[in-house]
Amino acid sequence: MAGKQHLSFWQIWNMSFGFLGIQFGFALQGGFMSRIFQTLGAEKDALPLLWIAAPLTGLLVQPVIGYLSDRTWHPILGRRRPFFLIGAILSSIALLFMPHSPTLWVAAGMLWVLDASINISMEPFRALVADKLPDEQRSYGFVVQTLIIGIGTWVASNLPWMVNQLGVSNVAAPGVVPDSVKIAFAIGAAVFLLSILVTVVTTPESPPEDMARFEEERRDGSLVRDILHLVRHMPRQMFNIGVVQFFSWLAFFSMWSMATPALTDHVFGAPAPDPAAFDMAVAAQAEAFTGANQAFQNAADLVGSYMGYYGLSSMAVALLLSFYAARRVVNRRLVHFVSLTLGGLGFLSMYFVPAPVYLIGSFALVGVAWASILSMPYALLASAVDPRRMGVYMGIFNMFIVIPQIVAATLLGPTLRGLFDTQPIAALMISGASLLVGAACLSRVDEPRTVRAPAMAAAH
Repeated sequence: MAGKQHLSFWQIWNMSFGFLGIQFGFALQGGFMSRIFQTLGAEKDALPLLWIAAPLTGLLVQPVIGYLSDRTWHPILGRRRPFFLIGAILSSIALLFMPHSPTLWVAAGMLWVLDASINISMEPFRALVADKLPDEQRSYGFVVQTLIIGIGTWVASNLPWMVNQLGVSNVAAPGVVPDSVKIAFAIGAAVFLLSILVTVVTTPESPPEDMARFEEERRDGSLVRDILHLVRHMPRQMFNIGVVQFFSWLAFFSMWSMATPALTDHVFGAPAPDPAAFDMAVAAQAEAFTGANQAFQNAADLVGSYMGYYGLSSMAVALLLSFYAARRVVNRRLVHFVSLTLGGLGFLSMYFVPAPVYLIGSFALVGVAWASILSMPYALLASAVDPRRMGVYMGIFNMFIVIPQIVAATLLGPTLRGLFDTQPIAALMISGASLLVGAACLSRVDEPRTVRAPAMAAAH
């Protein structure tokens, strides 16, 4: 680690640029999968369970990909970049086919494929920052990643609305996903692949310092045994940060799976119509369904657009943090505490907004939390683990991301039915409370001491 050179802003930017495509995939999935599910006939309280594909694939894929990338060396592509490329190709194919799903269960199956593919690309990206940057630049590196993620979130969340403004239809026959969503996913597929290629082409990786030892460890390793050993003996700091991550990602999974039904209903007054409640053979009934469906699709577009503001806000916060982190040492624990608190208040405010436009402010506060969630925990963690096992540790750490999503996927629907009369807005109130609990749990996390990097100010 002592031999690592400080990188310039543009070197770090190119190294992280593939996250633009990864976030296009995640933002389209997060903003519009529930809309696709509802269009194909899913009930509101069934949405979280349909989303279970995403965390389950992450639970299985992330530690395995992290372990394999630690033990990979390709003479041309290096250690992490083979996984970037494979994941990008598979993700782009899944994004192209997803909105063309003919039935609900095909769409749910495609979500499994899409999320597994995104994870193949995403997991090694976190490790790449720790591989290439010295400790004092890691906060800076993760913040630049977050800046790019914010750009991707905002643009991708607005894609269906933008495509609709260009004249592409926003409505379709019952059970058919509108063309505006199909084209948005196709654009996302192209951006995913191209942005990953930018990182693959511009970012070289250094071979292991001791290749003979590297080959010996690769031959002697046992995937299941080694992962289980590291899980049992994870550093205390890693576990404590993981508890904070649990409540953070419980909040965001609830938002991704339930924001569309919650806000189209509670704020816009335009819930998804049930085709079974209309007799399509009667002209007046068919017309009523068409009107209700048009209102829902328009409201869903605007929900996606307003959700984009959390990406825009996170981009602004990341930009400010990147300027600060380039010159000074960041108190990561304090930044994370303030950010999660503001995000929790943003979620809670959604229940009380007097008009849809006020959702901009709510999501802007959520974006502050999102910017911190994508950078500060990883910066806190990177100093606490063995750099030779950075990939597998990042994969294991992400178990604290996927386990809360599995909990939400299985329990959120029954909770809404049993305690909140199936009112989907309650899911966003749970998100707010969860972020506030996560902020409180930071009291058990240590703030590592880091030296200041005098060269970083000149890195721009």
